[in-house]
Amino acid sequence: MTAAPSPNSHSTTPHPPAGLTFDQELRGLVIDTAPRLFAVVQVCGEDADGWVAAWGLADSDGRTHVIGVDGRTRMTLASPERAVRHFSRRPDVTARLIWLAQPEAATASRSAAA
Repeated sequence: MTAAPSPNSHSTTPHPPAGLTFDQELRGLVIDTAPRLFAVVQVCGEDADGWVAAWGLADSDGRTHVIGVDGRTRMTLASPERAVRHFSRRPDVTARLIWLAQPEAATASRSAAA
């Protein structure tokens, strides 16, 4: 039986660098291919009040997945900036993107990730 090729377009090198374990190589792969996480924040008036309206993931090709905090709004868009347009439609409300920092580490432990 032969192994099927990986569906991941960012496959790992066949020979890991000396000294790296397979788990370390997998964690590196996850960090390198992780989507960027952001929040869409709505602001009322001239910075008088603000709240998180949605969370989004931006893939490396720009495709963006957004879900409203109420769970009712779900979108797949061409870019994160399109989400800003969607959440800026109410009078006197603007929207902004707030990006979370790119991850520097990965773990297989749920408790260590919290």
